[in-house]
Amino acid sequence: MTGATRRRNRATLIGLSAVAIWSTLALFGALAGPVPPFQLVAMAFTIVFALTLAAWAARGEDPRTHLRQSAAVWILGIAGLFGYHMLYFIGIQNAPAADANLINYLWPMLIVLFSALLPTDAGVGRLRWFHLSGATFGLAGTALIVTDGNALTFHTEFVIGYLAAIGAALTWSGYSVLSRRFAHISTDAVGVFCGGTALLAWVAHLLLEPTVWPASTVAWLAVVGLGLGPVGTAFFVWDRGVKHGDLRVLGAGAYAAPLLSTILLLSFDLADASSTLVLACLLIVGGGLLAGRELLADATRTPTGRWRRRACGTLPERVHRHTSGPPGRRAARHSHAPCSRRCPPR
Repeated sequence: MTGATRRRNRATLIGLSAVAIWSTLALFGALAGPVPPFQLVAMAFTIVFALTLAAWAARGEDPRTHLRQSAAVWILGIAGLFGYHMLYFIGIQNAPAADANLINYLWPMLIVLFSALLPTDAGVGRLRWFHLSGATFGLAGTALIVTDGNALTFHTEFVIGYLAAIGAALTWSGYSVLSRRFAHISTDAVGVFCGGTALLAWVAHLLLEPTVWPASTVAWLAVVGLGLGPVGTAFFVWDRGVKHGDLRVLGAGAYAAPLLSTILLLSFDLADASSTLVLACLLIVGGGLLAGRELLADATRTPTGRWRRRACGTLPERVHRHTSGPPGRRAARHSHAPCSRRCPPR
């Protein structure tokens, strides 16, 4: 495994941690109580921005240095964070929640597809059949979770909600894939985007919603949890993943979020178990393993040779196994003396 591959795999695993963190979104949202959506987003992103400012101050950094981004970076960051949440909430408020949520969960599949459009110098690699198949299995499993195995019925009166949900899926997948083109931008910039998103969310809240503050200590802790986790840390590690990891694996792996979210809700008695959930689990986990087969192969691959020491513990000895040739020569042990076959240099 090359150093570049190790770095890519590490970034992919960091990005996938965002999926686990996002699975707590529904739990914290339920515990926060009847706080209007834009107000909840504004509060959570305000917490993130405040913590980011504190981190910059602790490192002795001038926040203004992170504000100096190009217009393209600003547009991508604000459109990705605020635009996605705005379209998502418009979708679920103007269409049945199950329908809008399923349409929104097209974004992982779109990430897998859009990644094929990136130029070769982006280091993403070719889109293979197992990436697409894994994402498809994940979408099928998510559909079972969202619909509970029931058929979806689309109605023309909900077209605004449907279009908004499609817009949300396109926005987040576009943000994730296009971030690869700005891999040179520090992840600290996400903190600036969180501040801009908080400001716009407060404006949207004041214009569109009544103000309802959390009613209990648990509800306030849930809001803080949102700011620390699914609306905070998750966006930073996701940024690391989409800029330096394997976008195809990240897209397919993102379908684990609704599954993990449902399992968390079950553990807190906020949802009911069913055979549909078991089938969804098999589809999502199987799809994720299929899409990540290259990453798993890299993690389990061993070199053709290994270093060992002699019994005296002094000179290293190379154990080299030939993989071709006559049976008697397929395994040869030597201590870097001239060999009848050319072996890797010491």
